Amino acid sequence: MVSVRPKKSLGQHFLRDAGIARRIVDSLDAEGSATVLEVGPGTGVLTRYLLERNFREYMVIEIDAESVAYLGTHFPGLKIIHEDFLRFDLDRIGDGKIAVIGNFPYNISSQILFRVLEHRSRVNEVCGMLQKEVAERICAGPGSRTYGILSVLLQAYYRTELLFTVSNEVFIPPPKVQSAVIRLTRNEVAVLGCDEKLFFRVVKSCFNQRRKTLRNSVKAAFQLKGYENPVLDLRPEQLAVNQFVDLTNWISLNMKVSE
Repeated sequence: MVSVRPKKSLGQHFLRDAGIARRIVDSLDAEGSATVLEVGPGTGVLTRYLLERNFREYMVIEIDAESVAYLGTHFPGLKIIHEDFLRFDLDRIGDGKIAVIGNFPYNISSQILFRVLEHRSRVNEVCGMLQKEVAERICAGPGSRTYGILSVLLQAYYRTELLFTVSNEVFIPPPKVQSAVIRLTRNEVAVLGCDEKLFFRVVKSCFNQRRKTLRNSVKAAFQLKGYENPVLDLRPEQLAVNQFVDLTNWISLNMKVSE
C-alpha cells in the first residue's frame, strides 16, 4: 500500500494501492512526447513512479496550495505548475507533443478531456483514471446507449481504449462508484474535412436532444434552407464520426445567410 495524506478537493479520491498506481503509469506510452504532464497529482501517488521512468521532460500541474507544498517537500526538484489545468494554456509548455496523465477528479474529468480537445494539436496521448461510467461513454460506439458527445468528439481525434477497471476499495475516501483507466492516442486525422467549430456545435446540438430524431435537433439549432436529408430521420446515437462530419458539411451548405 501507498501511504498518503488524504485531501478532499474537487471531488478527488486518492489511490492507496501501489500496484494500481504502477499499472496506470506503465499504461502511458509517451512515445513521441516531448513532455509528460501529470494533472492533479495530489500527494504524488503516481508521481513517484512517473519519476522512475526518466521522461525527457516531466512536470505536474496542481491547483491546491496544500498539495503543492506537500509535493515540493517530498519530491525535491519536481517541476510544479501551481495553476488550474482547466484554465492553463498548454502552449506555455515549450514545443513538441504532450502526454497527459492523472487520477482525474470525477466532477471535472469531462472538463479535463474537453480541455485536451482544445489542445488536440499538442496532446498526443492521455492516460487517466476516471469514473467507470464516463470511461465507458468515451469508448462507446454508435448504437450504444452510452454513446454521446464525448464519444464522438474524442473519437474524431483519438483512438480510445478502456484498459481496466478499478475497485472503489483502493481509494481514500472510497467513492460510491467504480473507476476505470482509459488511454487516448492521437489518430492520424490532422483535419476532419469540415468546419471543426461547426462540427462541435452540430454534435452537441444533436445529443442535447438525443431522444429525438436529428431533424428535430437540427431544426431547433440551425436555420437552414431546407431539411430534405434522409439522415435526419435517424437519432444521434446511430451516427458514426464520419457521418457527423458529412452532416456538418451538409448543414454548412444549407445554412441561411443569417447563420
